[in-house]
Parts: sequence; C-alpha cells; structure tokens
Amino acid sequence: MTDRPNHSDHSDHKESRSLEGLRIAVCRPVKQAQSLVEGLEALGAEVVAAPVIAIADPDDGGTALREAIARLGQGDWLVVTSPNGAERAAAYAALAAGVRVAAIGPETANRAQGLGITVDLVPERSIAEGLIAEFPAPQHGHRGLVVLARAAVARTLLPNQLRKAGWEVLDVAAYQNVAVSLNAAQRQAVQACDAVVFTSSSTVSRLVAEVGVDAVPPLVASIGPATSATATELGLAVTVEAAQHTVKGLIAALQAHARSKPETATGVKASLRAAQLGGGGAG
Repeated sequence: MTDRPNHSDHSDHKESRSLEGLRIAVCRPVKQAQSLVEGLEALGAEVVAAPVIAIADPDDGGTALREAIARLGQGDWLVVTSPNGAERAAAYAALAAGVRVAAIGPETANRAQGLGITVDLVPERSIAEGLIAEFPAPQHGHRGLVVLARAAVARTLLPNQLRKAGWEVLDVAAYQNVAVSLNAAQRQAVQACDAVVFTSSSTVSRLVAEVGVDAVPPLVASIGPATSATATELGLAVTVEAAQHTVKGLIAALQAHARSKPETATGVKASLRAAQLGGGGAG
C-alpha cells in the first residue's frame, strides 16, 4: 500500500516555520529578551541580539519608591506598568492590607504574582490608555492615593489622567533605562537584518541613535501605538503593529504578516528588497 502525502502535516510545518529565512534584530535588554527570542526562533527566524538599553536602579536607589509605597493604605492603588516595575516594587517594600494593585499587561501581572503580589486589575488593552479606561474612580469622600512604579522617563498621560479623575498620584521612578552601545560587529549585523522588533519607545530611539535611520532594517515591527509613534517621529515606517500589546502579540503580528506574503518569509524578503530598490526603505 502506497502512503499518501499528508498535506496537513506539510501545512502545519510551514505554519510553524513561518518566519524561516528572516533575520530579525531584537533590541530588548538581555534579561527581558528571552521569551521574545525563543518565540521568534521557534518560528524559524534567525535572531540578532542588539540590546541598546539596560535596566538599572533609579538614581536614588529606590528611596522614593519605598517612601511612596509606605504611604499606601486601605483603598489605595499601586500601579506597575512593566515586569521591571513589579520587581522593584516587590523588592523595596511590603504592601499594607487593603492596597489594590493594577498591572499593565499579562507579563507584568504574571511577574507581580510570581513575586507574591496579588493583582486586582489587568486592563484588556496592555497600554496606558487601556488602564485609564478601566481604572475605578476614587471612593466618595476619600481622596485615594495611586503610586505609579515605572521607568524614570515615561509618558505623562497616565498620571495626568488619573489626577483628572480625582486621584492623588505619586509618579515614582522604580528603575531607569540606561544606554548600551553596540560594537561595530553588532551594528553591521543589525544593518544586515530583514526586520527589527521594538518593544518600547526607548529601544527605538536608542537603535536610531546607534545606527541611524537609514541603517534600521526595512521591516519594523512595534509592540504598540506609543512605540509606533516614536518610530514614526524618528522617520521610520512601521510595517507591523501588534494588536495585543505583548510579546506574544508582537510575535503573532509578525507571523500574520509573513503569512500574508507568498512563500511566507521568502515573500516578505522579496517585498522588502523590492521596496528598498524602489526607494521605499525604512529611511
């Protein structure tokens, strides 16, 4: 009996290797990059590590965050906007009884819970605007306190909107992003990539500072609208933006983009090269 070819198995293999042949630069800090790198590699991509930022303690060593968390009481909120913020908040102080916690994004929530912090609110949209839409109003007659534990440099939208809603807000630096320089070999490797994935505005601005706009790979994938806005402001054309603003959502968006091209990644590379020859590159 002759075995028939299993077209379903072939289709499944193509789906599981939908990024095969693509060389993708990852600019995330090394400690935070593992899940992104593993996800891309599992789909066949060749990943080029180009960490342009690192995470460091704030200039005050965490004093302001400790003092802010110590002020939280019944009905107040701690808001962590990233896994880094969750780690610093858990390390610097214990929460009083009755303090509620909001985390932006499932990765942040998982990290907080893994450190023993009970998370009460995770907005559906993993961006500041999502939290603003779902955040409760202060209790009647109680001017509640919100402590934002986040990067030293961050958008002002979240604290401003929470204050407008009636909350007292302490916007505290839980950590800071510090610049990491690429060496000559890393710069050349980035320039040879087909795509780059950006997980924050700081990774966009730092990569552009390191290699220049014209050397940024032609396929630009962004984790969300704030990151995309920074890329656009710096002169980059964003090819892919994640609908779900998480690492998993970013990988899924890249996979969907590859599926939309003939022969998956081969088609993506062909379209990118055609755009470059026609003057439609990322510059």
